[in-house]
Amino acid sequence: MSYLVDDEQDIADAGIGLWNEERPEIDTSGKAITGRILRLSEIILDRMNETTQKFGVKYSTYAVIATLRASGEPYRMTPKALQSTMLISSGGLSNLMRKIEEQGYIRRSIDPKDGRGVLVELTPEGFALSEEAMPVQAATERNMVRMLSEEEQKTLVDLLRRMVLVNSMGTRG
Repeated sequence: MSYLVDDEQDIADAGIGLWNEERPEIDTSGKAITGRILRLSEIILDRMNETTQKFGVKYSTYAVIATLRASGEPYRMTPKALQSTMLISSGGLSNLMRKIEEQGYIRRSIDPKDGRGVLVELTPEGFALSEEAMPVQAATERNMVRMLSEEEQKTLVDLLRRMVLVNSMGTRG
């Protein structure tokens, strides 16, 4: 039997159908959620990159710049604080910061409170980019959830938060 995506079924339904046909003894109920989250993460990242491309940057670059801007004056954070708000490894963040610094949007300097530490700070160019891009990015994000009522959005936020918190703690229950 062939499982095709149509107006009533999405890609997760198609994949689950294949699993259920070939391995009916396996409970695939988790795939109904995780499969959609994985697919949605691809769609969201593509849309975010489409939006930030208008400003000449990738979403990952925008995310660092926007996080620094959202941190408030003096728009500066340690790499550790920056990483704690982003979904990126420390090695990945270090490489990304190097690229963003080369683009002129951030500068790294020695932390005067800790001579071994580093501070990451928005440059005037990074600040200007954040001022222009943040409202456009926020509009893109609102557009992506527009089909959900306010109540549905609140429910989804609570459910996703619970999944993130429980799975971040390593709990598999």
